[in-house]
This record gives sequence, C-alpha cells and structure tokens, in this order.
Amino acid sequence: MQDTSRLSRCRRVGAAGARLVSGSWLRAVSRPWLRLEVLFLPLPLVLLVAGWQVLVWIAGYPAFILPSPADVAAVGVRVIANGTLWHHMRVTLSEVGAGLVLGLLAASLLGYPLAKSRRLERLAAPYLVVSQSVPVVAIAPLLIIWFGSGRLSKVLVCALIVFFPLLVNIMVGIRSVEEELQELMRSLEASRWQTFRLLEVPSALPVLFGGLRIGVTLSVVGAVVGELLGADQGLGFLINQGRGLFNTPLVFVAIMALVAIAMVLYGAVMLLERRLLRWQG
Repeated sequence: MQDTSRLSRCRRVGAAGARLVSGSWLRAVSRPWLRLEVLFLPLPLVLLVAGWQVLVWIAGYPAFILPSPADVAAVGVRVIANGTLWHHMRVTLSEVGAGLVLGLLAASLLGYPLAKSRRLERLAAPYLVVSQSVPVVAIAPLLIIWFGSGRLSKVLVCALIVFFPLLVNIMVGIRSVEEELQELMRSLEASRWQTFRLLEVPSALPVLFGGLRIGVTLSVVGAVVGELLGADQGLGFLINQGRGLFNTPLVFVAIMALVAIAMVLYGAVMLLERRLLRWQG
C-alpha cells in the first residue's frame, strides 16, 4: 500500500514538473519579441549577400575586382579543406591572445597606481597622450625593424593598440568605488590587499569588461596591421598573398575569418562577464 501511494505521488510530481516545463517553454515561444528576434537576426546578412550577388550580375564585374558569393564560398571551402585557413587563423589568434594579455597586464600594473594617485596621473598624462597621438600604423614598421618579422612584433603591436583603452577603463573602474564602502573597509581594519581583492576589483570589473570588449576587437586590428606590413604567415599575410595574386576571393575569405575571430572573442568576453558578474543580479 505504501509503495502504491509513493508511486502515485511520484507520478503527480512528474506530471506537475512536465506541466511547468511545458508551460515555461510555451511562454518563451509565445513571446512575440523573441520570435521576431530569431527571425530577423540573419535577415541583414541574407540581404547583404543577395544584394552583393545582384550587383555582380548587373555590373558584370570580373572575379578579381568583385567576386560573387559563390566564388568566395568555393575558395573558402578549398582553403579550409587543405588546412591553409586554419593554419593562418591559429597564427593570428595566437598573436591576438598574447597581445591582449600583455596589454592587459601592462594597463593593470600602470592603471592602478594612476587611479590611486592624482599627482602621479598628472605627471604621466602628457606622456600617455603623446604615445596615443602617434598612430600604431606608423609605429608598426619600427617594431618590425627592431624585433623582426616574427610573431613578437605583432604581439607588441596588439599590446600597444589595446593598452590605452584598457588603462582608461581600469582607472575609471578603480575610481568608481564609493567612498562609503572605502570607509567601511577602513572601519573594519581591512588590509590594503583585502580592500583591493574584496572591494576594488569587484567594483572595477563592470568597467573593465567594457574596455575588454573594445580591446578584443582592437587586438585583431593590431595583429592584421603587423601582418600586412611584414609577415610570412597569418591572415594579414593571406590578404597580401591574395592581393598579389589578384585572388580577390581569397582576400574576402581572410577578411571573413578575421570577422569570425573578432566575434568569437567578443562573445567569450561577454560570457565571462556574465559569469563573473552574476552577483549584480
């Protein structure tokens, strides 16, 4: 008898859970804005490809000037199949990752002291402004001359291009800590390390992630700039190779690969931000 009643209770709980799940699923599906978002998300891309194809048909451009989407797709399939695209993507991605880490480390080591000391900021501000007034494109050839055409020069270009946005966001984030919370930590006799770890870092994370979103896209730009000026591998080298051979579809494939890398890195930063900032609610 007990087994029968227990079995009936399990069935009732299971049925209630199924109704709850199905009800939540139906509510999600019934949201008109969600359906519209899913439907219209790929629409601009479809319209872009369709307009591109129509333009090629009407104007009759040769493939070395403006290839059709089919030509680009054919070249893309070929370089993916023989491993060429993956090799150059890995090289560029390694340069982007190393440059981003180096730029973030340098910005953190300099940004925290500048955020804590107004006098130090006034002393360093002119040099920082001067360093940003010179375009990275003008500095990149010097880095290639000094450090060679290997990956190190590309990493340094990436680090330079992401350094200043990350530095500014770190300073703003550290200074955004409320004074009342600082007073609370002092009243609790917290050490400098405890204040930094438990108050300043969590308070600065939202602003820092805003800088990281910008930094990941700029780091891709920095890597490509370095590769375009001098490299024997990487997506920038692939663009130069396609341009030299009048293989415009290959140039389009390399550009699309760069866009894919930037989007993946941007999405990774957003996922990390959601994970680390769940306490904000």
